[in-house]
Amino acid sequence: MNGCAFSGHLYNVGHSTLNRWVIRCAPLLEKAFRKNYNKKINSRWRMDETYIKIKSVWYYLYRAADKFGDTVDFILSENRDKPSAKAFFVKTIGLHGLPENVTLGKSGENQSIFEQFYVLAG
Repeated sequence: MNGCAFSGHLYNVGHSTLNRWVIRCAPLLEKAFRKNYNKKINSRWRMDETYIKIKSVWYYLYRAADKFGDTVDFILSENRDKPSAKAFFVKTIGLHGLPENVTLGKSGENQSIFEQFYVLAG
């Protein structure tokens, strides 16, 4: 990397150092962002999943949107499997609570995992 400017100074930073900073700081930035910008989420959600290509690599995108189309949460995964779907539901429901009404895609995995949350909650 040619250099990075911090406080008006120029520093040479290697790509591996920058990668370590991102790995260490991204969760802290996400936590601070969610704390300061947590908006009211509607209690009716639509959850779906799709493949997207990022820099020539295919990823699986799990996404939840409320009835107004605003994104509730999302997660990228390299695999479409139960652990990935469960991680998405744990994260989303942990942040926003159980919704009153959910419309799921056609994936049977998502249906069975989401039903587990309602059984545990109720």
